[in-house]
Amino acid sequence: MKTIKRLVVKVGTSTLTHSSGSLNLRNMEQLVRVLADLKGGGLQVVLVTSGAIAVGAAHLGLAGRPEELRIKQAAAAVGQCRMMHIYDKLFSEYNSKMAQILLTRDDVLDDSRARHLEGTFSALLELGVVPVVNENDSVSSAEIETGQHKVLGDNDTLSAVVAGLCHADLLVLLSDIDGLYSADPRENPQARLLHHVEELTPKILEMAGGAGTWRGTGGMATKLSAAREAMGAGIDMVITNGARPEELYKIVEGAEIGTRFHGAPQKGGRK
Repeated sequence: MKTIKRLVVKVGTSTLTHSSGSLNLRNMEQLVRVLADLKGGGLQVVLVTSGAIAVGAAHLGLAGRPEELRIKQAAAAVGQCRMMHIYDKLFSEYNSKMAQILLTRDDVLDDSRARHLEGTFSALLELGVVPVVNENDSVSSAEIETGQHKVLGDNDTLSAVVAGLCHADLLVLLSDIDGLYSADPRENPQARLLHHVEELTPKILEMAGGAGTWRGTGGMATKLSAAREAMGAGIDMVITNGARPEELYKIVEGAEIGTRFHGAPQKGGRK
């Protein structure tokens, strides 16, 4: 296993919120504690977070995920503010600094913007700051209007793009599933968890199911799309259950937890 120096962690809406859409403060606190501790141990850490629309909708008293685009974007603005306030409070309690970065697909498609983003991430990490990243849903509609993802549009894909911009060694997707199974474990008790994926073969891609709950938009398909992006950049990616953030310690050490997608060897010897 290669030594992990720079880690990107993506946390999904279903991990961050209760079924009502309100923030799951216990899960957030546990995650931040682990990330701050990993940073204290010498890792550079980036967090990609979901949840703005669900949290905003709950705070506004809306019944479920809004249907109208402008209401979704308004909910995202409200929810993003609340989430960053709590992240800042929690990271501060563990003696860590954080910064907010909101992205749209134009930010990563444009070469000049992308270079500036690389510089921003690099500077923040050198200064010991944890960048907390989300798509700017108040102005970007790639996901929330169409449900489709192109360059961005879902935070699984976003996290893989961010991992590339940061030149990360490892990307971990924290979700409400333990990893990639040979079949849907909810329907097939014989389904087995795959611990290692070296290549995204047609058989592997067929294992992707549909989207998750109303609170999130991702499913296994978006995670495999993120894996393709990460693996192509030579970055290992792990899918694991966000209910156990303490397992990040062992994942960084290379333990067989969740499903690890192995990055392709890169020129110059980087894997």
